[in-house]
Amino acid sequence: MTVTRERVMQALAEVAVDAGGATLADSGRLSEVLVDESGRVMFSIFIDPPEAPVMENVRLAAEKAVRAIAGVTGVFATLTAEREGGTTAPATPPPPRPHAPKQPKTQRIPGVGHVIAVASGKGGVGKSTTAVNLALGLHSLGLRVGLLDADIYGPSVPKLLGIHGKPKLLEGRILEPMEAYGLKVMSIGFLVDEEAAMIWRGPMVMSAITQMLREVAWGDLDVLVVDMPPGTGDAQLTMAQATPLAGAIIVSTPQDLALIDARRGVSMFRRVEIPILGIVENMATFICPHCGTASDIFGHGGARHEAERLGVPFLGEVPLTMSIRESSDAGRPVVALEPDSPHAAIYKSMAQQVQTALAGAGTRAAPRIVIE
Repeated sequence: MTVTRERVMQALAEVAVDAGGATLADSGRLSEVLVDESGRVMFSIFIDPPEAPVMENVRLAAEKAVRAIAGVTGVFATLTAEREGGTTAPATPPPPRPHAPKQPKTQRIPGVGHVIAVASGKGGVGKSTTAVNLALGLHSLGLRVGLLDADIYGPSVPKLLGIHGKPKLLEGRILEPMEAYGLKVMSIGFLVDEEAAMIWRGPMVMSAITQMLREVAWGDLDVLVVDMPPGTGDAQLTMAQATPLAGAIIVSTPQDLALIDARRGVSMFRRVEIPILGIVENMATFICPHCGTASDIFGHGGARHEAERLGVPFLGEVPLTMSIRESSDAGRPVVALEPDSPHAAIYKSMAQQVQTALAGAGTRAAPRIVIE
């Protein structure tokens, strides 16, 4: 039986929000209700932070009501303080954001030492490939490493690591991370169909990232690497503000167009007082697999010069090679497949610089994101 949004709203109209008889469907607290092709239902309930204990009971009631609908295969219901604009927002508007936002207090993830973000100002620059190989490079140094694929719209980590299947649900609605090459891994790609379009607004994205961060049994980790969504929009800024990151790494290609967006990424993290651990120049040079000739297809040295101009570390250059592309497509990243190769050495060098920077910075509170 096909599950419709209208049927979900009918069920939510039976869920009381307060003693006055107001229902969740009419409360103005609901985000857009999404139903995917497999029957999974997703929505957020907007709250003010002090309401969380009371509204958790409402969330549980809403989840139970929707699960009772014939054809529903799963319910993804969250509480969020991030409000969408428009008529769905509560009557009392949130206070205006200051020009230079301060990072709010958040609790660290138990057992996680440092959380670092791998980000880019735009998509298509090799951010996820860099995040995966950097995580493996940190693991090769003897560190306990986790990898969170927070790129909700285009999760690539499952393919890059060759992971199939779904994570187990443990007691207390905690997810057990998947594992590959010694890494603990979580991605929205494990929870949705590979070809499903993620048509989610900002609050829904943040709720999903929150769930994957805080309701996953990460255990004891020295470093949690977060593959961030590309860009510098509301979702990225909120993620940076709500997550006490130890630092951020910006990935860019050498050409001017990509560097413009890389500058925006650096600016965003600086605004929320998160240290820049460095800039990576990806696809720096193309090496012909037949003759070995080097060609600067996208230019060369642009990210290094930009790092110097901005006064941030330059972590290194990664060439555009067939071996990195082929190993990535095969789910066997180069640092794991060819750990002694020159290409693996580049990522390991980056990992060593990141480890040194983290050791010098001391322990910072790690992100705490809760699956509501």
